[in-house]
Amino acid sequence: MTTWNLQGTHCHLLICNGSSCKKNGGKEVAEAIEKEIEKQDAGSFFHTTATACNGRCSDACVVIAYPEGVWYRGITPKLGKVLVRKALKGKRLKKNVVYKFDKELRASSERGMRGKKKR
Repeated sequence: MTTWNLQGTHCHLLICNGSSCKKNGGKEVAEAIEKEIEKQDAGSFFHTTATACNGRCSDACVVIAYPEGVWYRGITPKLGKVLVRKALKGKRLKKNVVYKFDKELRASSERGMRGKKKR
């Protein structure tokens, strides 16, 4: 098992690869993000993790950026590349933000509030 030295990492991208996200290109999104990170020579800035379901299947493909605490919806391979470039500049994909952290995780629009309650 590899153990990465994550010291100096500024952004951890959690890329959903649950079944709905996979059906909506989750694997391709992860690959596009990794390639863009490499292209931008930003491997020490980012760390990526493919996750299981993040519980927002209707927003597939979901990518979560930490420590900022921003949840993105509808990420395609093309948008994944843009997300990397924007993150390097401290910016967001505003149209794709579904949740953001502001002392607690809050929906950024009515769309984010839709869903099922946790049991």
